[in-house]
Order: sequence, then C-alpha cells, then structure tokens
Amino acid sequence: MSMIRDLRAAVSPSLRKGGTPYDATRPPEAVTAVVDCAVYRDGRRVRTDQPLTPHEAMLRVRREGGFAWIGLHEPTEAEFSGVASEFGLHPLAVEDAVHAHQRPKLERYDNTLFTVFKTIHYVDHDELTATSEIVETGEVMCFTGRDFFITVRHGGQGSLRALRHRLQDDPELLAKGPSAVLHSIADHVVDGYIAVADAVQDDIDEVEIEVFSGTGKGSSRGKGSARGTDAGRIYQLKREVLEFKRAVAPLLRPMQLLSERPMRLIDPDIQKYFRDVADHVARVQEQVVGFDELLNSILQANLAQATVAQNEDMRKITSWAAIIAVPTMICGVYGMNFDHMPELHWEFGYPMVLVGIAGICLTIHRTLKRNGWL
Repeated sequence: MSMIRDLRAAVSPSLRKGGTPYDATRPPEAVTAVVDCAVYRDGRRVRTDQPLTPHEAMLRVRREGGFAWIGLHEPTEAEFSGVASEFGLHPLAVEDAVHAHQRPKLERYDNTLFTVFKTIHYVDHDELTATSEIVETGEVMCFTGRDFFITVRHGGQGSLRALRHRLQDDPELLAKGPSAVLHSIADHVVDGYIAVADAVQDDIDEVEIEVFSGTGKGSSRGKGSARGTDAGRIYQLKREVLEFKRAVAPLLRPMQLLSERPMRLIDPDIQKYFRDVADHVARVQEQVVGFDELLNSILQANLAQATVAQNEDMRKITSWAAIIAVPTMICGVYGMNFDHMPELHWEFGYPMVLVGIAGICLTIHRTLKRNGWL
C-alpha cells in the first residue's frame, strides 16, 4: 500500500499541473528493465540513432503522432515508477504489474486497458518422474492506451522479441495501433497454449498406456502385470495440468469481452479477431478439463490395479499357508509322546505318513491352481 501512495503522489499532482510527470533527472540507464522502446508511425518503426527512453518516446508521440511500445522485463518498483508516472498508469495496475503472480484478467482504468496473460512453456524431459516439471509459467502484463502500449514480462520464458519483429514486417496491421499489438500478444500466448496442450497429451497417453498395459515404471512383473505405474508420476502430471488450467480458464472471459463489447481503445477492425482467440482459449480449456478428468480416471485405475495385485498376493500366501498346514498338523500329532498311536511301531508307518502328507498337499495344490489361486 505504501507503493500505491507513492505512485499517487507522483502521478496525480503532476497531471493536475499540466507539467511533465516523468522525472527528467532520472538517468536513462537507470531503467535497466526496459528491453525495447520504440515509436511506431503509420505501421513502421521510427528509426533513431540512439535507443529511446520512455520519456523521449512519449515526447515524440505527442509531437509527431503514432504510438510508443515499451517492453520491460521484471522491473522493480523504482524502475517502473517513472514509466508509470509518464503514462499516467493507475497505481493498482502498477502494483499488479510489478509484483506479478496475478490471474489472467482484463481491467479498465480511465483511458487504459490492463490485461494479464499467463504464458505457458513445455519443459522437455527424457523421462516422466514423480518430480518432473512439465510446464513452466510466466506472466505478461499489457497496458493499452490511445497512443502507447507497455508490456511487463515476468519469468524466463515468453519473450516478445520475435513477435515484435513479425509485427514490424506487417505495417498494415501495426498501423491499427496499440490494439493490434494487444491482439497479436493474445494470439501468441494462446498459440503457446495449443502447443503445450498437444505435448501434455502425449505425456498423458504414455502414462495411460503404461497403466493399462502393466509395463509402467514400478512394475515388478513386466508385460501383463496388474501393478501399473508409479502413482507419484500420475499425481505430478495432474499437478502440472492444474497449473495449466489456472492459466487458461480465467482468460476466456477477458477474450470474450474484447471480442463482444465495443471499447474505445480497441480498433473495430481488430476486435473481430479477438473472437478467434476466444474460440482457441475455449478449445484449450476443454482440453485441459478433459486432461484433469482423464488423469483422475487413470489414477483410480492405477490404485484399483494395486489393490487387485495385493489381493492376488494375499490369495497366494493363503494358498501356500493351507498347503503347509497339512504336514504341520500331521507332524504335530506324531510329535506327541504317546505309546498307543496308529502305525507307530509298524515298519512302513513312517513312509506311509510321508506319502500321505505329499498326496494331500498335491491334491490341495491342484485344487487351488484350478481355481486360480496359484
């Protein structure tokens, strides 16, 4: 909250006085979080001899037209405060952008749209284990104004450099202004969701095959075993899918709003393209929900297989105990110290008892094996 008060003090008074709210005494190199800063006019990047500071970019826009696109990566409060004051960003949105860990959303503050995207990156792995990291998340916060567009990126993945270059190769689209950049970022993020969903599907298919074929990791019987795979691997995959779900599900409503509700900051020609993005988000959301339900079924099947395997082991143990009980009982009887016992002094009494024990044990063994207990 102290940060909000500081930003309000920095933004509001300067705007009321009509002066330049940006701190001109702040050296350009102090904002080390700025990845790229450029002015675009008629869909083309305005070339400069030296890299622009956010203040210089905004002065050019106000003097010559066009819009400024400033990209930042994990700025601190001090680094972002100057940019926030220069463009009149709302303190609440600034706080969200600096501290990150926000859910995907769309908010409107005065003449600025604040959009949060969760980026998803699939982590390649040779083997799925109980501690494997399947997906890695990041965040991209976008401030869309009439003549500026600011991106604040968190996390090691989700670089927008390639996207910026692609847009610069399409001046006709970039001429639509900041709303075209917002759509391109939304489309870029959602395309990443689709690619990750396909990769996660392969992991789930692999685990599913291992569970129902009985050849999974942790199986001690090889092919055809009912012991299934390691439940820890399934649970870890379920946790990663849940992380994926948290990134995708909340984004559907913001994309629908951008495609359905007229907004002054969104070009009408660009707005209809958000409908396609919303459809892709809905499709990925259905996939992720299906992943979650399928993993629940796989986990239950794996636990059921483990229970069946335990029951099978118990039946075998019980069967052998029944067979061993026969010689134990007979030998126990003949081990008692009595003079008058059947065939005690007969020459063939001992062999007869051994043959009797063997016969009874073989009969029990055949019976249990025929009934599937052995």
